[in-house]
Amino acid sequence: MSEVYATRRSRLRDHVTAAGTAAALVTRPANVRYLAAAAPQGSALLLGRREDILVCAGPPEDRPYEGRPDDNLRVHVLAPNATGAGMGPGAGDAAVAAADLALAQGTDSLAVEEHHLTVTRHRAIASVAPGLRLGDLGGAVEQIRVVKDEEEISCLRIGAEIADQALGELLESILVGRTERHLALELERRLVDHGADGPAFPTSVATGPNSGRRGHRPTDRRVEEGDFLTVCLGATYRGYRCEIGRTFVIGTSPADWQIELYDLVFAAQRAGRESLAPGAAYRDVDRAARHVLDSAGYAEALPPLTGHGVGLEIDEDPQLAPAAMGKLDACVPVTVEPGVHLPGRGGVRIDDTLVVRPEADGGPELLTITTKELLAL
Repeated sequence: MSEVYATRRSRLRDHVTAAGTAAALVTRPANVRYLAAAAPQGSALLLGRREDILVCAGPPEDRPYEGRPDDNLRVHVLAPNATGAGMGPGAGDAAVAAADLALAQGTDSLAVEEHHLTVTRHRAIASVAPGLRLGDLGGAVEQIRVVKDEEEISCLRIGAEIADQALGELLESILVGRTERHLALELERRLVDHGADGPAFPTSVATGPNSGRRGHRPTDRRVEEGDFLTVCLGATYRGYRCEIGRTFVIGTSPADWQIELYDLVFAAQRAGRESLAPGAAYRDVDRAARHVLDSAGYAEALPPLTGHGVGLEIDEDPQLAPAAMGKLDACVPVTVEPGVHLPGRGGVRIDDTLVVRPEADGGPELLTITTKELLAL
């Protein structure tokens, strides 16, 4: 796998060179892991003139699910309470130490991730290396990360299988009388039991009037007969995060309004899924799903976006939103997750993780396969 990470760093180096900068400093943890195979806490990655260096606050721990640094990188471990900044601002900061190492390599300019660095850290870097001309790396690494290789997609696929399995087991248990919080904790335990590093994000379980809310934080409300139950969870596997959301009815046959609303959200989700193709505009995918719900009079109840990219983070580019600019490429994993929440009544959310594939390869690959039939549990 070392050549994979070397290739990724080479792509970034080409971008940096084209921008007229000699070296780059990467500090955002997901970006460090993408380029270095591991991102120990507090680490920073220097793409230097002579060599690439992973700077760590301490020796990388042997935790397989967190990754091990690429063998082609030199790992520089900071001495306790010591960096090139002495004991001033930034002492003990891997980013500040990396800037000092860049200066020692004869570097005269350094691109940094201004969107990740705090003002204090940026000032500390400028202070320890006053001879460096600092530029902005911007979202260059995030853009490289958008298209996934098959190894990355394999990790997402396994994570989706784990999430499907955990959800399927929960649906076979007795739900009435249990709290949202209890069910969320049980789901997260099941994710780990089945091999996940952990949950991809805080698990959301929403019942009754809470159902259908995006990002609902579980409460002590108990599941009741006739409730809508919305569950949104995801597994992290080898650092890669997937997402699945489903809505069910508890205990009895669904009411007419529940069937009508569910069928509508399902139609919107299907329209979004079917619009996924290389070359499709981000906003057109959003429009396909949004139009179904908007036409039915639910414009005010819709979320600001109907999907987003996933990978080392649960919310990556691209954003599938009305004003989003850009077009999909093949091998881009995204969620399609329209939903409607009616205040005081509840609602429906259906959420899948898919990989964009060309029609010749069978079209979009569905990773989360738990049934989308409206089940009465």
